[in-house]
Amino acid sequence: MSVSKLDQLIALAHEPSSERRRDLLREVTDMFFAAPAGPNPRELDLFDGVLSTLAREMEEEVRAELSTRFAETPQPPRGLVRSLAADTIAVAAPVLQHSPALSEADLLEVVKTRGQEHLRAVSGRTGLSEAVSDVIVDRGDDTTLGTLLRNQDAPLSRKAAETVVERAQQNPELHQAVVDRQTLPVDLLNDMYFVVEARLRNQIMERNAAMDPAALEAALESGRKRMAARDGILPPDYAEAEAYIRQLKAKGAITPSMLAAFLRNNERTRFIVALCELADVDFRVCERIISRKDLDALALICKAADFERALFLTFTILILDKGEGMGQAEDYGRRYVELPREVALRTLRFWRMRRATGQIAAA
Repeated sequence: MSVSKLDQLIALAHEPSSERRRDLLREVTDMFFAAPAGPNPRELDLFDGVLSTLAREMEEEVRAELSTRFAETPQPPRGLVRSLAADTIAVAAPVLQHSPALSEADLLEVVKTRGQEHLRAVSGRTGLSEAVSDVIVDRGDDTTLGTLLRNQDAPLSRKAAETVVERAQQNPELHQAVVDRQTLPVDLLNDMYFVVEARLRNQIMERNAAMDPAALEAALESGRKRMAARDGILPPDYAEAEAYIRQLKAKGAITPSMLAAFLRNNERTRFIVALCELADVDFRVCERIISRKDLDALALICKAADFERALFLTFTILILDKGEGMGQAEDYGRRYVELPREVALRTLRFWRMRRATGQIAAA
């Protein structure tokens, strides 16, 4: 392309006719893509000035066409692309999703100032930085968050990952995206176990079983620190129950059948403390399971503690309403027998991280 030709086009940019300026915009764009090696730096600046000036005066449809043409160009007119990225979503989407010319600073400006549609367009692109992803987690709604989570290439900081799990626990529509997230810290993945459906629980247990021991220990350490900081208020009778169970333990008198007696006598806190002692699981984890009547999770604890099927079914009947428990006993009994103990033990390693932080004092 000759510089004189481009200069002529620059002169034509002052053309008052809207239709002629639209033709001129397409002509300049065609000229940009005509050179096999692309424009040199001086020409690129000239193109940027002309195209940016013309684009500002065009209707949305024409700007959207321009965005599509330049979206995947390695070295487009940068000022033009930045302008298109801040335009309406119909215009901005192609460059936000694909343009390699947008810098981290450009993307941060978009995700900090624009609406959810712009955030979703950015959420799906490759090569996102952690800083951009974290702003999206902070500002995005749940639909946007789902888009970001499904982008396996988008990195998340530890803090953002914790926020993601907290929000996902309140929204079942995010469960699949969180569990499928390959880079989610494993201790956070296991936090999702308590709220997701059986199919997703199986995925979590499969991930646990496949964990490298070194990676597992790293996840446990991270979880210990987080959970130690977040331990909350315990039941008012916790201290008494813990002291009582400690005395029984010293005498070697804690037995599985005693746990059933605690439940029958409505001694709930003693039951949970004793169950934690026999299964080596934190009180808050067990309390959560019993409060929710989460029999799948209870089965994991009982299997890891090597309880007999009959004892687990006794717990099931006593925790549920009697009629409901009897009705579900056969199904839960079969599933309990089929549950491999090694799978239960591996999953419980994540639930034991609170106990590793030291003795828990009653509030």
